[in-house]
Amino acid sequence: MRRSTVAIVGRPNVGKSTLFNRIAGGRRAIVDDRPGVTRDRHYASVEWGGRAFWLVDTGGWSEAGGGSLEAAIRRQVDVAVRDAEAVLFVVDTQAGLHPADEAMAEALRPFHDRVLLVANKADELPDVQSHHVFQRLGFGDPVAVSAALGKGSGDLLDYVAARLPHEADALPADAVQVAVIGRPNVGKSSLTNELLGEERSVVAASPGTTRDAIDSPLRYHGRTLNFIDTAGLRRRPKVVDEIEFYSSLRTERAIEHAHVCVLVIDAALGMHAQDLRIAEQVWERGAGLIVAVNKWDLVTEKDTATARRGEQAVLDRMPALGAAPFVYVSALTGQRVRRLLDLILTVADTRERRVPTAEVNRVLRELVARNQPPQRGGRDVKLLYGSQIGTAPPTFAIVSNHPDDVTEAYQRYLANGFRAAWTFPGSSLRLKLKRKRGRG
Repeated sequence: MRRSTVAIVGRPNVGKSTLFNRIAGGRRAIVDDRPGVTRDRHYASVEWGGRAFWLVDTGGWSEAGGGSLEAAIRRQVDVAVRDAEAVLFVVDTQAGLHPADEAMAEALRPFHDRVLLVANKADELPDVQSHHVFQRLGFGDPVAVSAALGKGSGDLLDYVAARLPHEADALPADAVQVAVIGRPNVGKSSLTNELLGEERSVVAASPGTTRDAIDSPLRYHGRTLNFIDTAGLRRRPKVVDEIEFYSSLRTERAIEHAHVCVLVIDAALGMHAQDLRIAEQVWERGAGLIVAVNKWDLVTEKDTATARRGEQAVLDRMPALGAAPFVYVSALTGQRVRRLLDLILTVADTRERRVPTAEVNRVLRELVARNQPPQRGGRDVKLLYGSQIGTAPPTFAIVSNHPDDVTEAYQRYLANGFRAAWTFPGSSLRLKLKRKRGRG
């Protein structure tokens, strides 16, 4: 049982993203006057009249052929239409009937029973009559709306809700939110497509092809993994274009809401400073982290120690990444891609692990006996007891008579000891030092 899908399609610049934002309730899709801004399918969860569905914004459809980006966008539109229970075919009342509208109508003809014609930019409702010309497309009377002004959107949603089947369900409560992140052009979309088993994101050789964050649920071993393929993150000073700014911001939001982040790096290029900044951002947010080294099949000169040397070079620059699993994959050949799915479930589950208080204190006593906390200012610093106070990420509180005197180095020693005792792969581990109540 799955939630129904409603796809918004049409030629470029007819207001599809504006309609998407109107229905989804906020600036969820990138809106720009330039045609072709929306390239991928963009998902949002919508509820209307007691019916829940996925709303999908698509790139502008064109008749381009060959290996062009326009052809890739058209393939995405075709996939969205095939997946959808209802299709909103958007046309522009102000521009009038366009040859591209007629061409797309022919392409949609096999899906006639699920197509609802939407005449957008009817800003003069209810007096406008220009939308009737679109009856020639063969999909009946169009529903006139003004997405920019909000006119007619309620009537449109009533029509949509009436067309949807009743068996749709929402994502299960235990769904794992997975953000696929990294610098531009390292193969994030290709890897996501390989994981999902279909071409869900536009893949082209030019960097920055993916601009919106895209949600794609997948069932694996009885669990739902909701993949978010995101635009490549770049350093802020280089994000000068408004579109790229919103894409970068959306990626950061994806990290913020993700349970597990898969940081994709290019095996040939290695981990750059920007990759480390992204990893640090994930770590600070408390999400799980897996490093996927993509294009491993293209590394021709390697031996059994190549991966280990590469990981050590990374750990020398960011020791905290020692807790993150590394997996060496090829989105092109599918090498170790299923291993990545297993790791995602492992990281998601161990983030939620709880350690009994008695076990925490046993390990704490052993660590203190092995290495006493440094004494500062002539004061005897004692660690009295500890307990786990949170999960996702695992968080431990330690009570001390002088918590401010426990050095950062000693706190790292304790955190490493806890991690060695229980292992939390891919998850940051947080310590909070608290003062003993009463006189210390």
